[in-house]
Amino acid sequence: MATAIKTRPDMSAAEWEARQELAACYRVFAMLGWDEMIYNHITVKLPDEDGAFLINPFGLHFSEVKASNLVKIDIDGNKLDDNPYPVNLAGFTQHSVFHRHLHDAHCIIHTHTTAGMAVSALEGGLQPVNFYACNFIGQIAYHPFEGVTVRGEEGERLIRNLGDKRVMFLENHGILVMGRTLPEAFIKHWSLQRACEIQLATLSMGQAVRIPDEVVAVHQRDLSKVQIPGGPGKADFAAMVRLVDRIDTSWRE
Repeated sequence: MATAIKTRPDMSAAEWEARQELAACYRVFAMLGWDEMIYNHITVKLPDEDGAFLINPFGLHFSEVKASNLVKIDIDGNKLDDNPYPVNLAGFTQHSVFHRHLHDAHCIIHTHTTAGMAVSALEGGLQPVNFYACNFIGQIAYHPFEGVTVRGEEGERLIRNLGDKRVMFLENHGILVMGRTLPEAFIKHWSLQRACEIQLATLSMGQAVRIPDEVVAVHQRDLSKVQIPGGPGKADFAAMVRLVDRIDTSWRE
């Protein structure tokens, strides 16, 4: 995404840029059909503000999110601006524990896509049966379903079950991915969503051909050779933002 030209006198240039990038991501998710009524969350840490992060206003559809209406909260859930919208407790509880404990979790994405929820509910989870799945084999954590995530004490188990992974299936619940940048988190989600969609289509036809472990290892080793310069997901995300702009540019406001 190109650097925003517009600035705001009531916030730093870095915050406004983070707001625009996050708002664009919500619109991309809406365009791709990864929205879920007014639920699910994408959060981003604010640079140079210890513990502060941005989250979507509870009550708005992803297609209604703008840079200006994102809610700024601290790690304890206190609002840091005069935004009139509430924050979904489930979103805060889940995302804040990772933002608090993981320094590299700049962007966190949680969705309830049909394919993601289906694979999260499947015994064995994601299987090595397609190109995109090979990106993730051995790199996915799993967390058992405990009900809606509104109890802070579940955070300890979320962190423990995540371990050193940055992709997790919340079993019977959905997808959770994290990235050092928003574009990195985006491309992880895009690739995992594709892996889930293709797995569902494949298994519906019968027994799948499983890719051997040694081939998965070669695939993961060589993935960096097909990345475009600029960092993981940067070009991919920018392309999606250009598509969004053809539909509606109000996310920039």
